[in-house]
Amino acid sequence: MVKRTARAVSRYHHGDLKSAALSAAEKILERDGLQAVTLRAVARAVGVSHTAPKNHFGDLMGLLSEIAAVGYLRFAAALAEAVNPTSGHARDRLRAMGSAYVTFARAHPNLFLLMFHSERLDMKRPSLLAAIDESRQSLRTAVISSADARPMNPVEVAARATASWSLVHGLAMLLLDGRLKNTMASLPGVDVETFLETVLDVARVGD
Repeated sequence: MVKRTARAVSRYHHGDLKSAALSAAEKILERDGLQAVTLRAVARAVGVSHTAPKNHFGDLMGLLSEIAAVGYLRFAAALAEAVNPTSGHARDRLRAMGSAYVTFARAHPNLFLLMFHSERLDMKRPSLLAAIDESRQSLRTAVISSADARPMNPVEVAARATASWSLVHGLAMLLLDGRLKNTMASLPGVDVETFLETVLDVARVGD
């Protein structure tokens, strides 16, 4: 049986277990990978009964969905900051968004992979849906702000957003999967950031 410390009991009774559990779960995820995240492991890390997390998340899918929601909110904030309409040229803002996308994926690889691991998530969970929508809105804003003075119709907005998303997401996944190791090794003196900028140039992102 897990020994519950006075501090852990205090946290639980003051309603802080959910945030403590999410923080612990994210640490386990980033350190040990998705398979290491279990309700028991999280309860052990927080110092509560192994059944306590169920009161907030229901089951493991609920816990993973809430972790992903936190990730999407941070992700949306990073994208929004990159495309701040008060800074830089419109074309540069969209490219900055692409860089922020890949940077987030590289900084939080296991969290990023979980966010797009839909079979492990409850895609009907309101908090997750809201967080995903916020990240999509950040991407849509980047696309609109990079457009010329001619207004775009909904199809053009969706198409541009999808094209930009496909490019940067694909590059992020190739990097996380280690598929670009040989490519990068063949380019001495070129770092990932420089390579990303060149990819965006070649793909004419923002043009």
